[in-house]
Amino acid sequence: MNLFSFLLRRSVHYFGNLIRWLHITYLRCMGVKIGRGCMISLRAKIDIRRGKITIGNYCTITYGCVILSHDRSAMHINPLDSGEGEVVIKDNVYIGVNSVVLRNVTIGENSVIGAGSVVTRDIPPNSVAVGNPARVVKKIERFEHPQPDNLAVELAARSTG
Repeated sequence: MNLFSFLLRRSVHYFGNLIRWLHITYLRCMGVKIGRGCMISLRAKIDIRRGKITIGNYCTITYGCVILSHDRSAMHINPLDSGEGEVVIKDNVYIGVNSVVLRNVTIGENSVIGAGSVVTRDIPPNSVAVGNPARVVKKIERFEHPQPDNLAVELAARSTG
């Protein structure tokens, strides 16, 4: 790999990180509560019009995900229902490609939502949920989230040793 290629790749990487940071900052300004260390794809749709969305620390929301805190069709079924709701995504949740999270849902800590899933009800902590509608298919028995400080030390040790 020559120097030009290396510098180009590095520049694209840092530019992408800057754009993602600006996107998360915009979402925060619009009222979405987002914890630290989150990665939200630029192609994810986070509903910022009505309702309330809370995303915990170290969450990953991948390409094509849609998180909705309202449901306009609810007013046609029940005129007393405003259609607004709340979505709570707890710490360290991974939401796979093209998943949809509907209103009034809480996804518990350390959970994984499989690609293409539609989350219509609460997901308990330490769970893997897949399908339409999403169902828990596995419990995660032991989970260790790599802390940023420990991860940096471990990566530095690997690169030097």
